[in-house]
Amino acid sequence: MIVVVLIVLGLCFGSFVNALVWRLHEHRDWVSERSECPHCHHQLAALDLIPVISWVFLRGKCRYCHKSIPDTPLTELAVPVLFVVSYSFWPYVLSGKGIFIFSMWLVFIVGFVALALYDIRWFLLPDKIVFPLVALAIIQVLVSWLFFHESWRGAVGSLLGVLVLSGVFWILYEISAGAWIGFGDVKLGIVLGLLAGGPVKAFLVLFLASFIGLLAALPLVVMGRANRKSHLPFGPLLLAGMVCVQLFGSSLANSYIGLLSP
Repeated sequence: MIVVVLIVLGLCFGSFVNALVWRLHEHRDWVSERSECPHCHHQLAALDLIPVISWVFLRGKCRYCHKSIPDTPLTELAVPVLFVVSYSFWPYVLSGKGIFIFSMWLVFIVGFVALALYDIRWFLLPDKIVFPLVALAIIQVLVSWLFFHESWRGAVGSLLGVLVLSGVFWILYEISAGAWIGFGDVKLGIVLGLLAGGPVKAFLVLFLASFIGLLAALPLVVMGRANRKSHLPFGPLLLAGMVCVQLFGSSLANSYIGLLSP
């Protein structure tokens, strides 16, 4: 039953992410304005907005002008898949603090998918998504410390995680004058560092992001669709690394430390 609820919620939030990303890019009001076709600007009816099903039924085209819909059903599917995978592999007991952290994590997933989609499309991590996630990450650390009696070492570990991720990105940004990495990654590093909860897992996020990026880039290079000068958005890679660390962090961290040990 929980899985079904997560799937339904994930589909709804996935549809919300598509609308949010487009409206932010177009500088539209994402709260009060009705959804509309970006081509003919016809307001969409409820039947046009059913996650995945409407896209399939309409064959990816607007019902009114018959032009291609820019939104992708992959986003609507990604959120419920991540919800269910997170629930299936959640590393903490789902009671008390575990329920709080899991609920917060679902919110972070929605934000992560929105950031990934925006970065893939326009090579930018918008502050209107990043800053609320920074605030939520700070709230999570404070609530865990104040209300769930987590050791002060947990809060210090989160700060060290920020120092590792955001600090490394800031150094790279300054050295390259923004050529190697964008300042949005510096700000995203604050969120991921706080969630990582310590320097080891923060380094692991960075390692996994680089490794996933290598795996993604190699086929493109082989097919001649990319070269050494090509740019890949680093935000989605960092977010993928964070998901892996959140769900499998302890075992991955032990393996990571084992690789570094002589």
